[in-house]
Amino acid sequence: MPIAFPQPRPPLAETLPPVILGTATFNAQYNPDPYALPTTALIHEALRSGIRAFDTSPYYGPSETLLGDALATPEIRAEFPRESYRLLTKAGRIGLDSFDYSPAWIRRSVRRSLRRLRTEYLDVVYCHDVEFVSPQEVVEAVKELRRLRDNDGIVRFVGISGYPVDVLCELAERVFRETGEPLDAVMSYAHCTVQNARLPDPAVLQRLVNAGVSVVPNASPLGMGLLRCQGPPVGGHGDWHPAPDGLRAAVRRAAETLLHRGREEDGSNRLEVVAIRYALSRWLRDGAAVGVFDTNTTGGGQQHRLGVNVLGVSNLSELRECLRVFHEVLDDHLSAAEQEPAKETPRAAHFRTLAESARAELSPEWIDYAWPSPPPGFTNTLPPEHLRELEENETTAPQAKKVNGNHVVSVQEIPSNNVVS
Repeated sequence: MPIAFPQPRPPLAETLPPVILGTATFNAQYNPDPYALPTTALIHEALRSGIRAFDTSPYYGPSETLLGDALATPEIRAEFPRESYRLLTKAGRIGLDSFDYSPAWIRRSVRRSLRRLRTEYLDVVYCHDVEFVSPQEVVEAVKELRRLRDNDGIVRFVGISGYPVDVLCELAERVFRETGEPLDAVMSYAHCTVQNARLPDPAVLQRLVNAGVSVVPNASPLGMGLLRCQGPPVGGHGDWHPAPDGLRAAVRRAAETLLHRGREEDGSNRLEVVAIRYALSRWLRDGAAVGVFDTNTTGGGQQHRLGVNVLGVSNLSELRECLRVFHEVLDDHLSAAEQEPAKETPRAAHFRTLAESARAELSPEWIDYAWPSPPPGFTNTLPPEHLRELEENETTAPQAKKVNGNHVVSVQEIPSNNVVS
């Protein structure tokens, strides 16, 4: 009979920071050669700049391995011990059209992530892109992740991620209803942007609050790179972005409108600058109900609840710019919150006006438009090598042991053979 360990405490809302560095960019979708990225320098500077959480996934190509290798370098390990930051990853998505939410694969995927990330536990594991499988498969995968949490201690918090916000709400409600325990996290992406602002809808937020969700991170404030002057990124996988041509054309018009408005010499009227400020500012405020308690943003120990944003970068200049913008937006948010009644700062008002002009250029046809996910005709197809692996007997899980009072599995004990990359 398995030994039941205590559920993780404190709640996730008290342990996550308000900004997470996303590493989906450590992938050929976003960059021609992800191995050429300065990942170690990026992670080191991020940590020294105050970043304390990293989001990744097995689906993001070599992302987990690159992140794990960076964190394992002697310089970073000496300066930033494992307990000083949070690692968030995912399970269930195998490839573009391949998903496996079976308990056996969830177990194998988590243990593979431990090895790649060179860690003995994962702070959060999401079921990745839940709209592609049946609701019951999601519930069973969540239960398996919770067993890994309670019996093995290798997962601390459990969540789901996906694109359609209605599906995320329905599944959060179902998990709560069927298991009696709410999800710790529900990650949404590309739904709190200049183009699509469905996530901050009060009705959506209320459903997530009612489902007991602790934290809702908002990822991809640029709509997976759509909201840039140069358009969606084209990496080693070619043009993969799902935005239709009409939406792309509308975004180009919005970008041109901003560039001709004011002609700011510092580039602050570029679409990507306006879009990221809009997303960060709005979610810090509107996402507070499903945000984190952060005591480090003001003096005197004053506590604020802030919506959590996930930011992805590919180089040091992007990291520095994103952090500069985040801190400006955070300062504006806290300054407004200290006023009675709340009063918008001149800088925040300026960028809000620019964002409104961009949204107006998109036209009603594309405001809050969401591309279909999964796309029409989708069929879940597992690759032959994955099926062959599933036919093998599952590798016997190692015994849990205690490290610093926590029940964990040693990475060195995790079998390294028979693993799909």
